[in-house]
Amino acid sequence: MSATEDRYLVVVNHEEQYSIWFADRAVPAGWRPVGEAGTKQECLARIESVWTDLTPLSVRRSLAEPAAKAASR
Repeated sequence: MSATEDRYLVVVNHEEQYSIWFADRAVPAGWRPVGEAGTKQECLARIESVWTDLTPLSVRRSLAEPAAKAASR
């Protein structure tokens, strides 16, 4: 990695949606860092390996509710 290459963080929000953010800037409200800082490509590779379902958490929960109710009958 060159000395001038930007460092990034992997960040996640309450909906379990991932993004990258510059490591030298404050993380925006509603997001939290996960893991260590890295190059843009390293961070994107981490996201690709962990974010396998792009459906927001609230939608996954709402889809699971009817199935759970049906199973309890």
